[in-house]
Amino acid sequence: MLRVTTASLCTYCQRMRLLLPPSASASTGPSPNKRPENKNTVDSLYELSVDIRKVRKFKGWVLSESSAYVSETADLLRDMGAESPVIARILETHPEAVLCLPEDVAAQRDLWVSVCPNKRELVGIIEKFPASFFALTHHSNQRANILYLQSLRLSKRIIGKLMASAPQSFSRPVEMNQQVIHTLRETYLDLGGDEGNLRLWLQKLLSQNPYILLRPAEAWRDSLGFLREQGFTTEELLKLVSSLRASIAELRPESMQQALQYVESALCCSKEELKQIVIRCPAVLYYSLPTLAERFQGLMDAGITMEQVKETPNVLELTTQIVLYRIHKLASYGYDVCSGSLDVIEGTKKDFEMTYGKLQLRQQRPLFNPVAPPRSAEE
Repeated sequence: MLRVTTASLCTYCQRMRLLLPPSASASTGPSPNKRPENKNTVDSLYELSVDIRKVRKFKGWVLSESSAYVSETADLLRDMGAESPVIARILETHPEAVLCLPEDVAAQRDLWVSVCPNKRELVGIIEKFPASFFALTHHSNQRANILYLQSLRLSKRIIGKLMASAPQSFSRPVEMNQQVIHTLRETYLDLGGDEGNLRLWLQKLLSQNPYILLRPAEAWRDSLGFLREQGFTTEELLKLVSSLRASIAELRPESMQQALQYVESALCCSKEELKQIVIRCPAVLYYSLPTLAERFQGLMDAGITMEQVKETPNVLELTTQIVLYRIHKLASYGYDVCSGSLDVIEGTKKDFEMTYGKLQLRQQRPLFNPVAPPRSAEE
């Protein structure tokens, strides 16, 4: 006689529940504060291998909507070249997509195809930024902004990246973006930039910070006006703007003033020395005072002098933990950073590994003399 224990019965029920469609395993009675789920929506998503539990957890309200276009949305994605696993991931991440009218999604597809090299690349963008693609409101603003940016001869890839990363800038009236671009153009030319290089400069700014168009035009004027007052020349300002890119529009004069005063005091430097430090390490303009103080203190505790920091200010871009790790690693090969240059520890992880590798090669000694005759076994 077969005995079924309580534990085995629970295991059996759990296995059966995994095999059933989610609508069948859902609670039989709706919660008093929750609308019942749309069985057609749930089953259609289940057939597409969408993780229903994930949708229930984060976007459960979608499953309760009376109208949904699951198969139509999947067909549109499939026509663009999306494979089944990709479709499932998109609908898991952004299940609201199935609530969009198919004709609206088709129109959005045609709009995005105009700035994407091909449909397969568009699928990659949709998978990464589904909320941006399925934001179907303000369609006329999106089209107007695309046409405007295309008139500036910006590359399709840059425009597509902007649409995916910062869709808000395409949803607002084109006049607002025109005002920001006009300010950027004036800034670049006033600082001595060449008209022939303007398009490439704009593309660099927009690719580095897609949210640049959302910054008020006045922010650029205020930041640059403050830096002019600090004595930076036109050429130096252009270099700073190119280094900081769109970040300069996010800096407030008050915070920059505090940062400059702290660096000047901590390094006991002159105004001219301070300018050179900022030009070589523009990041000091946007670091908070606690961050600057922590990094300066970490360098001093490690035995590094103020003169070394003046000579290599880019070391301030590294956290104290990274600085200490690199100093310790170099010390294992006999290199004393405190008595040498900080050039060996600044830069990216890749830069440091290359420097460290060269130091290893110099310190290594051959284990045998390659020109000596080999020893015999008797020796």
